[in-house]
Amino acid sequence: MIETRNICVFAGSSSGARDEYSTVAKVLGRELAAKDCGLVYGGGRVGLMGALADEALAHGVNVVGVIPKHLFAKEVAHRGLSDLRVVSSMQERKTLMGDLSHGFIALPGGLGTLEELFEVLSWAQLGIHTKPCGILNVGGYYNFLLDFLDHSVSEQFLGSVHKSLLMIENEPSILLDRLIT
Repeated sequence: MIETRNICVFAGSSSGARDEYSTVAKVLGRELAAKDCGLVYGGGRVGLMGALADEALAHGVNVVGVIPKHLFAKEVAHRGLSDLRVVSSMQERKTLMGDLSHGFIALPGGLGTLEELFEVLSWAQLGIHTKPCGILNVGGYYNFLLDFLDHSVSEQFLGSVHKSLLMIENEPSILLDRLIT
C-alpha cells in the first residue's frame, strides 16, 4: 500500500487584496485531490487557509489542521477537518506540521507564512530534513522576496545552492508535480 504524501501548505489567514489568491488556493485544493495528496495546514477556517481547506475537503482530501490552543480559543479553528490537532504553542505547531509532511508550499500570506516558509527552508539548509519546499507565486506576489533572495546570494549571505532548495512556480499542478516526484 502506498502511503499518502502529505503536503504542508502555509497560507494567509486573510484572503488578500485580489480574488486571484483565493482562486489559486482552491485550485491547489483540487490538485491535491487529483494527485492523491493529503493536506497539512495551520487549521484555520478563514482567509486563504479556509478556502484551501474547504476546497480540498470538498474533493475528498484528508485534511489535517494543526492549531495552537490560543487561536483555537479565538474560534478561528476549522471544525470540519478530517483531523484537527490542538497544540500548546506556535513552535509545537510548526514541528508537528513538519513531521506530518512530505513537502511544503507557501501560498501568499503575511509574517506567519513567511516565518513558516523560512523555518522549513532553514531546516533544509541545515540538513534537518530533505523535504522539498516551494512557493506558489500567485500573480507575482513573491517577486520582491525572490529579488531579495537573489540579492542575498550576490551579497554572499546565502549560497546559490541553498537558494536552489526553493522551487518557484506559478501553477499549482506544476509545483505539486515537482514536489511529489
